[in-house]
Formats: sequence, C-alpha cells, structure tokens
Amino acid sequence: MRCPFCGNEETQVKDSRPSEDNAAIRRRRSCPECGQRFTTFERVQLREMTVVKAGNRRQPFDRDKIIRSMQVALRKRPVEIEEIEQAANKIVRYLESQGETEVASETIGEQVMKALIELDVVGYIRFASVYKDFRKPEDFNAFLDELKRLDMQPRQPRKKAS
Repeated sequence: MRCPFCGNEETQVKDSRPSEDNAAIRRRRSCPECGQRFTTFERVQLREMTVVKAGNRRQPFDRDKIIRSMQVALRKRPVEIEEIEQAANKIVRYLESQGETEVASETIGEQVMKALIELDVVGYIRFASVYKDFRKPEDFNAFLDELKRLDMQPRQPRKKAS
C-alpha cells in the first residue's frame, strides 16, 4: 500500500480488525519512510459494476458516491456515520446479489431512498427533493401528503454507547 503522505511504496500493517458490520477489514498502517500513520479498509468486491445513467451514459460504480449523497441528505441529522456505512454496505450487497454487471442509476436511487427512509425521514425528504427533481412547492406538498398517508414517524436518535 502506497503511503498517502510521502508516496513510499512499502508500508507496514500495525493493526487489523473487522469493521462494526463485518463488511470490511480496517487496517492501521505506518510508513517506515516518513513515520505517518493512516487507515485503510479492505472490502470484498464480487464483480465490477457499471452504472447506466440517463442518455445511456456509463460510469464505474462508486460506493463512496452513495455514502456522500447520504451524508449530504443527513447533514445535521441524528444519524451516525457508521449507520450510513452500514446502509451503503447493504445497498452494495443488494446490487451485487442481482448478478448484473450493469445497474441503472434509478435502481441505485431507489435503494438509497429505501435506506434513508429507515434512517431518517427528513434526510429521506431532502434526498427525494433532488432525486425526484422537485421544482415547485406543490411537488413537496404532494410528496409530504404521500408520507402522511404512509404514517412515517421521525426516528429517535440512537443512544451512544458510553
């Protein structure tokens, strides 16, 4: 593993342990050249996936893009980064289990919506406003009316372990 600080090709693993959801191995590394320490994560990748976007454009699948979009939707909400990571892992496992090498961006968006509604209703609404391209207040009203019909309740913040 290349050192992100000095570019040295050889680094040493100081500690390895599974992540909280056992979906990755967390490795603490040290560079013998500059002495800096950093963390890497090793994840199983069952297959290379390509995202098919609007207009039939294609791009490589990027798990981190799911996490970033969820973090934006959940900014200043009572959801921990570990919960976002677990939700993203669940989405990736679902997509990989479908057995396809190409996945529609709409499929990913729908999976993110399902994950967000379980994590935080406000984050779900924020994401939906962009994903569903709300353009006027009536779009919000119709969406909120549907949520009310589904009787969605705000999630209680998770208690932190002491």
